[in-house]
Amino acid sequence: MNKILDITRKDLLQMLRDWKFLFFLLVMPAGFTLLMGFIFGGVGQAETDPRQLIAVIDQDQSSISAAFLEVLGDSTAIRIEIRAVDEPVDEDVEDNEIAAALVIPAGFGSALQAGEPADLQVIIDPQSSAGLTAKNEIWAEATRFSGAVQTALFSLATFRQSQGELTEADAQDYFNAGLEAAVQAWQNPPVTLDVKAAVIVQDDLAVQAYGDSPYAHSSPGMMAQFAIAGLISAATVLVIERKTRVLARMLTTTTGRVQILAGHLLTMFLMIFAQFMVLTLFGDLILGLDYYHQPWATLVMILATALFAASLGMLIATLAKNEEQVIVLTLIPMFVLCALGGAWMALELMPASMQKIGHFSPVAWIMDGFKGILIRGWGLNEVLLPAGVLLLFAAACLGFSVWKFRFE
Repeated sequence: MNKILDITRKDLLQMLRDWKFLFFLLVMPAGFTLLMGFIFGGVGQAETDPRQLIAVIDQDQSSISAAFLEVLGDSTAIRIEIRAVDEPVDEDVEDNEIAAALVIPAGFGSALQAGEPADLQVIIDPQSSAGLTAKNEIWAEATRFSGAVQTALFSLATFRQSQGELTEADAQDYFNAGLEAAVQAWQNPPVTLDVKAAVIVQDDLAVQAYGDSPYAHSSPGMMAQFAIAGLISAATVLVIERKTRVLARMLTTTTGRVQILAGHLLTMFLMIFAQFMVLTLFGDLILGLDYYHQPWATLVMILATALFAASLGMLIATLAKNEEQVIVLTLIPMFVLCALGGAWMALELMPASMQKIGHFSPVAWIMDGFKGILIRGWGLNEVLLPAGVLLLFAAACLGFSVWKFRFE
């Protein structure tokens, strides 16, 4: 065991002397995570409200106009921004800074309460689809609100017939309570329609692919990519030792073949394990990704990924005859496996047939495991499948490496 650790220590010290190795192993994947997150809507992205913005000038300032504004505020199509009574809004509409402007004139509330027609002024750009959408939504909400007012007035009239004369204050209180109840009934009808889509819409696919943050995809994707790319240094050390007959000379000592291979395998495993620990902490602490709400699940995925990557590194070192071949045999599998496995473009956005093909790549299982933790709240039981598949890939790579490895 000491000889295995000696080989591992030697390899790690040799690689750590080169600052470019650490830059490539840690800084570049963090940078590419930010870049890919930015491309898919990450850096500096505020949570956007898809509703059309309308400016509201309430010249009435009555309890009824306030109730109407509450109704507008609950709309799923528009959002309101209260402006001062004397603030000009026409230029904002012309410049498309707002979809529309709504003016509630003085006397709006008293007219409705008297059962008389009440006017609203809507300012839009007739050529703007956003303005037309806002106008139609205001009209729809005003119609519903007018119905709620009529219901409250009818309720008040019925109550007066049964109770006789009411003071003005009592009548107003009863009307306000009736209006609130009617508005609630409009907004929360007793019968709801449950619609199930036969086809998943694109927005749902995007949620599956990226969750609440595009970093939930770019972080595991770039970790997987640079875990493979980082094998260049470790595999090169092994190839150089074979070329310079260091491995052959080691066999003349008491160090055996298994110990030599185990020492180099442990080097690659610890390198990738440390890389993933640092990058998951970066994701958790800096990017706001919840890697460690299920720490055991994350640890199992890191261990399985590190073992797979180390085994792939041993396979590369087995097949490569020189340093140039190490680079080629690392980068080609990296590009192929990452492209197929969804490290760059989420598999969830691809056709079902492509998703099945993609899962022939171990990177797809890395993405499944880590994205399951980040987006779907997976725990230890759920990650056992992707972790187990990664161990099968690792066993295949390592078995072939041990069988074909040349010491000279």
